[in-house]
This record gives sequence, C-alpha cells and structure tokens, in this order.
Amino acid sequence: MELIFNLNGKEVRLAQVPGEESLLNLLRQRLGLKGTKEGCGHGECGTCTVIMGGKTVNSCLVLAAEADGRELFTVEGLGDGDHLHPLQKAFIEKHGMQCGFCTSGMLMSSKALLEKNPDPTREEIKESLAGNLCRCTGYAMVIESVEAAAKAIRQGGNNE
Repeated sequence: MELIFNLNGKEVRLAQVPGEESLLNLLRQRLGLKGTKEGCGHGECGTCTVIMGGKTVNSCLVLAAEADGRELFTVEGLGDGDHLHPLQKAFIEKHGMQCGFCTSGMLMSSKALLEKNPDPTREEIKESLAGNLCRCTGYAMVIESVEAAAKAIRQGGNNE
C-alpha cells in the first residue's frame, strides 16, 4: 500500500508498505529515524512514543498504515543540533536523562503535554509521563526538566 503523511513538518510518500508493518519499523528501518526506540515491543515502556494527530502513541503498537493522511512528530523534529527545543535544553540543563534510552519517549510525551497545557502542575506532568518508564533517573529530574521547559516556552523561548 502507498502511504502519504506529514512527518516533522515534511510530506512523506512511501510505496509498497506492507499492511502489517508497525509504525516503529517504518520510522526506524525505512526512514532511518533512530531516535524512536524499541524498548519492550508491547506498549508498556513508552520508549517508542511519537505524536500522531496531536496525541501520543506507542509506535510499536500502531500499524504504519494508520499514519496515512496524518501528521506525525518524532524526536528528530524537536531541534536540529544548533537550535535545541526548550525541552531538549531543559533535559540537558536539569539532568533529565541518564543513559538516554527512554529520553525520546519522555520528550514526546512532554511536548504533547506542553502543546495542550503550557503551565502544567507537577501532577499533570506526572500523569503525562505515566506511560514512560525510566530505570535510571527516578523521575525527579525529568519532572524538573519539564517544568523548566514549560517556563522557558511561556517566556517566549520556544524555537518552533
């Protein structure tokens, strides 16, 4: 089947995509976007979180075909290295990551939250991150990172 969708602000057209292919496989193998990682492969860890149609999804559980006609956003769309998104800056400055394996999923869940609610409470941040598991940080620094990014975005520090 042919798929046409918007990925990180650019139109993507793909031919001959098998109906059973996962969105995770399409992103990593076909498109070379390695930021979205497979952790558990069962939708339990949140490592493969992307934003599709404005909502977070576990890309390991979503068929690639579901992306057709939709808008997708992956961690690669946040910043370009020279111009980091406020979330990326905050995660660096506040040490919101350790090994980094879960970070892309945490960033995507945080981005989705801040797009809907630019001034979340700690409880709202915790709730938005509930589907993202981290074995390194204990979450305190992740929450502080999201709070710092929210403040920076409210103060006009959003580079999108």
